[in-house]
Amino acid sequence: MTMTVSRLALASTLVFAFNAQAAFANTTEDGSESDKPLTKIEAERDKALGKDSEEANIIVSAQGVQELDFIAGQTVLDEEDIQRNLNGQVGEILTKIPGVSATSFSPGASRPILRGLDGERVRVLIDGVGTADVGNTSADHATTVEPLNIKRIEVLRGPAALLYGSQSIGGVVNVIDRRIPTEMPQGGFDLDVLAAADTATDLLSGGASLDFGLGESFVFHLDGSYRDTGDVDIPGFQLSPDLRADLLADAAEEEEEGEFEEAEELREAANQQGSIPNSFTETYSFNGGVGVILGDSTFGFSVGYYDTDYGLVGNPEGGHHHGEEEGGEGGEEEEEEGEEIVTIGLEQVRADFRADIGIGDGFFNRLKVRAGYSDYTHTEFEGPEVGTVFDTESFETRIELAQRDGGVVGLQYASRDFSAVGEEAFVPPNETTSFALFTVQEATFGDLQIEGAGRYERVDVESQPLALERDFDLLSGAASLIYTPDQDDVRLGLTVSRSERAPAGEELFADGPHVATQTFEIGDPNLEVESAWGVEGFARGQVGTVQFGLSIYRQWFENFIYLLGTGEEEDELPVFVFLQQDADFVGVEADVQFPVIDTDSFALVTDLRGSFIDAEFTDNTAVPRIPPASFYGALEAQTEQFDVRGEVQWFAKQNEVAAEETPTDAFAFVNAFVTYRPFGNNRNIALQVSAENIFDTTGRRHSSFTKDFVPLPGRNFRASVRMSF
Repeated sequence: MTMTVSRLALASTLVFAFNAQAAFANTTEDGSESDKPLTKIEAERDKALGKDSEEANIIVSAQGVQELDFIAGQTVLDEEDIQRNLNGQVGEILTKIPGVSATSFSPGASRPILRGLDGERVRVLIDGVGTADVGNTSADHATTVEPLNIKRIEVLRGPAALLYGSQSIGGVVNVIDRRIPTEMPQGGFDLDVLAAADTATDLLSGGASLDFGLGESFVFHLDGSYRDTGDVDIPGFQLSPDLRADLLADAAEEEEEGEFEEAEELREAANQQGSIPNSFTETYSFNGGVGVILGDSTFGFSVGYYDTDYGLVGNPEGGHHHGEEEGGEGGEEEEEEGEEIVTIGLEQVRADFRADIGIGDGFFNRLKVRAGYSDYTHTEFEGPEVGTVFDTESFETRIELAQRDGGVVGLQYASRDFSAVGEEAFVPPNETTSFALFTVQEATFGDLQIEGAGRYERVDVESQPLALERDFDLLSGAASLIYTPDQDDVRLGLTVSRSERAPAGEELFADGPHVATQTFEIGDPNLEVESAWGVEGFARGQVGTVQFGLSIYRQWFENFIYLLGTGEEEDELPVFVFLQQDADFVGVEADVQFPVIDTDSFALVTDLRGSFIDAEFTDNTAVPRIPPASFYGALEAQTEQFDVRGEVQWFAKQNEVAAEETPTDAFAFVNAFVTYRPFGNNRNIALQVSAENIFDTTGRRHSSFTKDFVPLPGRNFRASVRMSF
């Protein structure tokens, strides 16, 4: 199937939706959203201070369903949370949420990891459809989300594959931005601004978003952003103690053999401290959109451009040597070329469409259409020379019918045409198409609620150069039983789920050197469907002024696909292969928030969070890169104009490691934030200063491929301003 089909599908969706506009423009059904779960921190803050918050009542699930308890782990970050945790990559923004870590490959590339699962098991969405980048194919690839213009981020942990596709078997990160207006601005326009600067990365960033109305039905949108950072400041040495010792030993050997220049280079790399070379980033974006509001129905589309350039930090122990591979008299010259720094230049042009249509008083009361098209180019540079160029053309659409009783039925179609061109194109061109039907239903019997969901998905993966094609039929389902006591705002539940995922093109067809990750990756075209049974018990809600959440889960994976180092080398690079084995994941996530002091003018609020994951294969070896146990504690004093927050985030030592993986030491970060609202109750203008990693502690994320030579930033002072008019 070619991308021509994708363009025809996009055109058909647009025509269908705009025809539906005329048909449903005169409907009078009330389109207001049903009661939805409060975000934990927002609800606690608002209740502690006696304030109302429209943003607290937001949807965290499939459109039209009230609770969706089979996705037991739900967290929403609003604009205040994003300002406090501001970072250029969405993965880093989310790392204080229980059960969430990040790949932290480099400052310019960090995807979220949910419950120890990443890559092809976690979908990052923009308002319900994929980001259409190649961030899921490799940890060095950035995610095309600009945090400066985000309204909120919804994080769904658990069997969310039923709603968003087989690639979300581990969970979903759904970014809600402003590019398609859905309501008329009060006073005729809305202007949102977020700007920040810091010391650890020499950050200078700013983003602005403008919505303005024309007449009674049209709203136009414009936004833009710019972010620039230099090399990251770090405490102490760049390399981990073990890696540094290895390089110093290698230097001594080289010196004994009379290779004094090579020995000096190794010592220089081992003694690098204070900053991470080649860790810069530069990013800018532009978006324009229009929304049409007709009664309780809305339509809109947008076009946007995203551009980022960032450095990839080299592993001094795994240099990339073209000269030794090719031999000949030019070997020395080629080897020097191979030692050039690696950078990535990324561009994406994206078009989006959205419709939310009231269709009367029948069994179905709303029709929702979402579509996105992307043309993406990603170039890996070796010094000034072009290494590999990745091109991806993608299209995705979702059509949902929301039932009056709270259920949803829908269909989803997606296609991706992927190609990589260059000397180190480690994945051959391939095309993936998928089509899915899904439904979610719920029924209530007094204090008991039953929820069920099912999804059928057909996935076709084809590589014409290899003359290989794989077809997969996937069935997934989940059921929940929830008990809600009358006397308390508490929900107790048990979920059983079965999820299936098709292998991705990269997992099937990879075979070659990947310069950006400095590995030689080998796929397996015979990989089977990855599936998982899951059981999860959960409790969440509010008792008095205490708000809490607890999830205990277990997943039994069949044919779990993973990338593992073999200890061998090919082309002077360590070999990593995609393998399959059954695996068992067990985890606990918990959070609690409550006011210690609560008066009309002052509140002192406690926020505690923690998580633990254990993941093993059936041969009792560890699953690679599983985050260690973590604990987060914060105390925040809140007044009408000032918030003062102190927090500690602690990560345990991780000794449960896979082959060719090293342990990671425990560490803790201590942070402080002061937020000033000059107009008191108006929370739309906030000035913030913060000190992060106050004690300049060295921290390494165990979930990162690059943890031994890319530590987290050192002490950082940041100032930011957020304004909404």
